[in-house]
Amino acid sequence: MNDEVRIAMIGLDTSHSIEFPRRMNAPDCREDLKVDGLTVVSCLRFPSPFQNAEGLDQRQKQLEEWGIPVTLDFDAAVADCDAIMLEINDPCQHLPYFERCAGLGKPLFLDKPPAESAASFERICDLAAQQETRFFTSSGMRFVPQLLDACAKVEEPESVSVFGALGGGPEGTTLGQIIVWYGIHTFEILNRAMGRGAESVFVKPDRGGAVATVQYPGSRRGVVELSDRKWLYGGWLRDSKNAVSFSIDIPYMVHNSVTDQLKRIKAFFQGGEAPVALEDSQEIMRMLDAAARSAKSGQVEPV
Repeated sequence: MNDEVRIAMIGLDTSHSIEFPRRMNAPDCREDLKVDGLTVVSCLRFPSPFQNAEGLDQRQKQLEEWGIPVTLDFDAAVADCDAIMLEINDPCQHLPYFERCAGLGKPLFLDKPPAESAASFERICDLAAQQETRFFTSSGMRFVPQLLDACAKVEEPESVSVFGALGGGPEGTTLGQIIVWYGIHTFEILNRAMGRGAESVFVKPDRGGAVATVQYPGSRRGVVELSDRKWLYGGWLRDSKNAVSFSIDIPYMVHNSVTDQLKRIKAFFQGGEAPVALEDSQEIMRMLDAAARSAKSGQVEPV
């Protein structure tokens, strides 16, 4: 692959469709946020329930001002690229577009959430294996230094409590669907702190959002507090000797977390190892799937 990685971006219905290219292509990007060595060379646009036509038009105009052509033609979008970023807010579209990209012989970054269900994500993983396609998926929240510092201090926590935003969705979206779509940030923080091994999830909705309890082997447990449209993240990790708290400040979350994630995407596109093990991503998706089922059933659901 060339030193300069040319990227095709699939999707225009998420803020990441602007924020990632800003750090690669925008001439006025803050120097401390810019990531050299990557260039977005195309973007594929298509309708989405997560963004109206006016919003898509505004994003297209911004990308074109940065010299990025926007097209409705998939083949044209991926014709002259070294790597692909699937930047699609609607998780139901992740599998169909991954199917179209998997056989192109190009590394992929699949933005959060990886799919709308655990079954769809398993299909994505199967396709990647069959087509020998290198890819990874993640929320940028798992890389924030405040979390990594807490994990270094409590390496094997007995319990982890994390809080974050519940977010929202298109009209008619269920609580379970919203948890999958935006709760992934907080569940990914939990996975980074606790590791793999989640057994079950129980979700209790309340007037402020929802609280999920995740059971691990023995007495280990995780608590995920999702608050309606409160864009704050943090929590604490505890073992038998220590309790360490962490919080993620909003300026870092809005600006620096995207840059930190993009640096890891760059290293992966240049041939490095995935910064997140596929097994972690699979468990996160299974936890989200169990949370969605629990929100509907009112019962403890297996992971």
